Amino acid sequence: MPSGPDLAALFAAQRAAFARHLFPDARERKKALTRLIDALLAHRESFAEAISQDFGGRSRQEVMFSEIYVSLTSLRHARSHLSEWMEKRYRPVALPMQMAQAYVLPQPLGVVGIVAPWNYPVFLAMGPLGAALAAGNRVMLKPSEHTPRTSALLAMTIAKTFPPDFVTVIEGDDNVGKSFARLPFDHLLFTGSTGVGREVMRAASENLTPVTLELGGKAPAMVADDANLARAAEDIVYGKLINAGQTCIAPDYVLVAARRQQELVNALQAAVERLYPRSLANRDYTSVIDDRNYSRLCGYVEEARGRGVSVLSLGSEAEAGVRRMAPTLILNPPDDLAVMRDEIFGPILPIKSFSEVTEALDYINRRPRPLAIYLFTNSGRLKERVLRETVSGGVCLNDTLLQVAAEDLPFGGAGASGMGHYHAQEGFDTFSKLKPVFERGWFGMGRMLRPPYSRLHIWMERLLIR
Repeated sequence: MPSGPDLAALFAAQRAAFARHLFPDARERKKALTRLIDALLAHRESFAEAISQDFGGRSRQEVMFSEIYVSLTSLRHARSHLSEWMEKRYRPVALPMQMAQAYVLPQPLGVVGIVAPWNYPVFLAMGPLGAALAAGNRVMLKPSEHTPRTSALLAMTIAKTFPPDFVTVIEGDDNVGKSFARLPFDHLLFTGSTGVGREVMRAASENLTPVTLELGGKAPAMVADDANLARAAEDIVYGKLINAGQTCIAPDYVLVAARRQQELVNALQAAVERLYPRSLANRDYTSVIDDRNYSRLCGYVEEARGRGVSVLSLGSEAEAGVRRMAPTLILNPPDDLAVMRDEIFGPILPIKSFSEVTEALDYINRRPRPLAIYLFTNSGRLKERVLRETVSGGVCLNDTLLQVAAEDLPFGGAGASGMGHYHAQEGFDTFSKLKPVFERGWFGMGRMLRPPYSRLHIWMERLLIR
């Protein structure tokens, strides 16, 4: 298991390999992406099994859709578009600087570090890896120690697909992760919690390494008075319960028009039964990743019950030793409860009511900026108002989660939910140096502005400064 000096040696080998080949062409980059696609396809069943074992139970079909399919889509999108992304991007040149041309040339940065989380251990590794390779970089990937079987399979798959001076996977615990973040990468992307993101940024600052932080936060779902509640409820349940709520963009709480709160609760109950009947015995329903997180989630529910808050469990009690947690609604919890302060990352859904839209928007805006906002309404005016009067990483109207699957949309946070973007061309640009280039033509008007100054310069001054 590489650590300490081994990390430095692996980094040095990649930096030396990059120095020998600074600008791989489109054919080489497409070949690398194709090899990654083929490797993922070849090992997809093994990844499904490894992920299920790491979680203590996760549906094969869920893995195929939420890990394998979206990863392949991301990689294929990068492969099909990278030639156009690599092209010079011409910019206009003002009259006084003619004759000349100006353009931006995307150039590989060098060695990129990627720290991937446990909740989507394939997709959140493959997405940024594909973007970094499309941009022409070498990559060191640190997967999570909380999904050891999946991390080991990633390491084996990558080692069979690429030489270590091109792409390498670093397994290891938290201490290895800290050493990894201190390497002098040309760019470092971290996906995980806001607290750990601060530590990563602090470590990267020692080398002035630019960072992209994909964090989380409390993503609200706002259900307006005119919403179709049956559809909204099913969309919210799907977004909340896929991967048992262990999703950074999962709806973290619901704001609903007061007169429709009970109707929404009834619709949510019905949606849970449709999508995950007998949830705790349903093989499509994912387990909580480990005992620590299971205890944390149980603590949220116990605190709410202890405070006399209405708690509605949509399932029977779990069997001993099983980490499946029943979908749970918490109605009108006070804001000082831990479940309303922390990112939940589990199948618990607080529901709060509002009387006026302004009240709901004020509630969202008083809190740290979320990674996502979900709005359910038929009103074009309300859609525009929410888009203009809130700041978030992204917005999904009348559904959940799909903003991350739209390949031509960038993905990233705002404020405490992250910084920077990847996916689409923005991902390619994140891992590129957008080098500005100015090329003088045979004649340059700018030369006429140089001293010694004369009456001609006074005339040109009057012409240009007005």
